[in-house]
Amino acid sequence: MISKLDTNIPKLGFGLMRLPKINDVIDIEQLKQMVDVYLEKGFTYFDTAWGYEKSEEAIKTALVDRYPRDRYLFATKMPAWMAHSKQEAEEMFWTSLRRTGLAYFDFYLLHNLGGTDNIRTDAFDKYDIWDFTAEQKRAGRIKHLGCSVHASAEHLDEILTAHPELEFVQLQINYSDWDNPAIQSGKCYEVARKHDKPVIIMEPVKGGALAALPEKAAALLHRSNPHASQASWAIRYAASLDGIMTVLSGMSTLEQLQNNVSFMTDFVPLDQDELKVIAEVQAVLSENQQIPCTDCQYCLKGCPQNIAIPSIFKAKNDYLTFGDISRAKEMYAFQTRKTGKAHDCICCGMCEQVCPQGISIMKELTSASAAFDV
Repeated sequence: MISKLDTNIPKLGFGLMRLPKINDVIDIEQLKQMVDVYLEKGFTYFDTAWGYEKSEEAIKTALVDRYPRDRYLFATKMPAWMAHSKQEAEEMFWTSLRRTGLAYFDFYLLHNLGGTDNIRTDAFDKYDIWDFTAEQKRAGRIKHLGCSVHASAEHLDEILTAHPELEFVQLQINYSDWDNPAIQSGKCYEVARKHDKPVIIMEPVKGGALAALPEKAAALLHRSNPHASQASWAIRYAASLDGIMTVLSGMSTLEQLQNNVSFMTDFVPLDQDELKVIAEVQAVLSENQQIPCTDCQYCLKGCPQNIAIPSIFKAKNDYLTFGDISRAKEMYAFQTRKTGKAHDCICCGMCEQVCPQGISIMKELTSASAAFDV
């Protein structure tokens, strides 16, 4: 029997991508402490993925082997676009079951749909994963099926229109990216609402950036509430939206977890005065002139060097906003790991000929290379 989706769950989810480590090895004992505190405070939702290195095995030890199954809700994800065959994609599901030691997943997500020309979504079609997951749901191994999306609102609309069987959607939403044309947090949220899909929020603190704000923005929050952490503003902002199932926080230390549960145990949505403060912070973050890239990706089609132009501009804009060069370099390295880098530009000008925003792309790539290719 297929269970009904219950959206009335505690609004803080435990994201398991950035686990505590000692010498680059997951600190299982600290993770156990974090799990214990999290559950003791009444929270229940754990989120991992097939592709999070050693995460599924670690949470088996820290959670699954130590608590009865009815104490928690468990979610993991399948990145079928990383597979080279239907069999390999399906094996991701069975591998996750073995790694976690579970008989079923409360929430199973098709991981990171979208991409240029919906290339990642196409893999789920090619390998017939829709029928495969429907079969696992009928067998009781999946209670609820959804997807995570890092894509445009247009792509999200296409996905949810084509697959109404998806029960929920996981989106990157935070106050910094709400109007960001490259990420489209606000627009994607509205699409999910239009399709009446509950939303799980990821990256509410933007990978930690909203917990390390520029001085001017940080001062606004401190003046409004000197006792509230910057992270608390970001997480409460996300959790205050309508139609939210839970807000995932990638907690890497016991201290981070204790801070998060301190303000989410008896969650209070942001009031109108607090929302005005957030609007002031958004204005401050937008003061630095950004590269006006809308991620239309027209520039990619004719680039002879296969340079990830919009992704490079995303890293550069992040640096312009937050001033964190280490974080921006990490973003740049990740985004260009399989493509050309900024210094690979041969200044052929094909990208500038098709850019609807009139961006001086070659000049911006030279600037990005000076910042990141060193």
